Amino acid sequence: MPEVIFPGPEGRLEGRYHPQKERDAPIAIVLHPHPQFGGTMNNKVVYNLHYAFHKMGFTVLRFNFRGVGRSQGEYDQGIGELSDAASALDYLQSMNNNSKHCWVAGFSFGAWIGMQLLMRRPEITGFISVSPPANMYDFSFLAPCPSSGLIINGTADRVAPPADTASLVSKLKEQKGITITHEQVEGAGHFFEDPHMDTMITSVSDYVKRRLTETTR
Repeated sequence: MPEVIFPGPEGRLEGRYHPQKERDAPIAIVLHPHPQFGGTMNNKVVYNLHYAFHKMGFTVLRFNFRGVGRSQGEYDQGIGELSDAASALDYLQSMNNNSKHCWVAGFSFGAWIGMQLLMRRPEITGFISVSPPANMYDFSFLAPCPSSGLIINGTADRVAPPADTASLVSKLKEQKGITITHEQVEGAGHFFEDPHMDTMITSVSDYVKRRLTETTR
């Protein structure tokens, strides 16, 4: 897994970049959970999402937000982290300008950042939000949500309660022109501890594979 360092708004950002041989392979970035609660790009959910996308033929980048690992800068309440994610996408696109599909996947805090990135970048064709913390962060900026995607959470999530996720989904489902798919993993907590990780990754992979064969957004 090649380590990469690329420029961010506050200095260097550290990432892991996994290219495909095909020049027009789809691209994906994966965003990690909260930097102040131990979130890094090597979080298990992030790592597994990264490999799942690569296995499906995507060129993938995951990276550390500012102030995490070897990434420069310090935590910035999500505002700077959104800029970091935009820089990561710029970097990924600069090396893959033939890609027809561009996806963003995020876990927890990373899901919140990923959804904001979606609003800024019309080229994103699909998203995966794993355990979005709808109880902690305001997702009302998704009006309208510009692209279809999958929201997936565990029924035993104590960090981001399922009821809050369900109400976020029902708000998004009222929007026209996109399809929000919602899946819940029975018995899984916020971090999809074993044996739930495989179930979650399988759901994500099935969803992405299906979307890649469709032509609609």
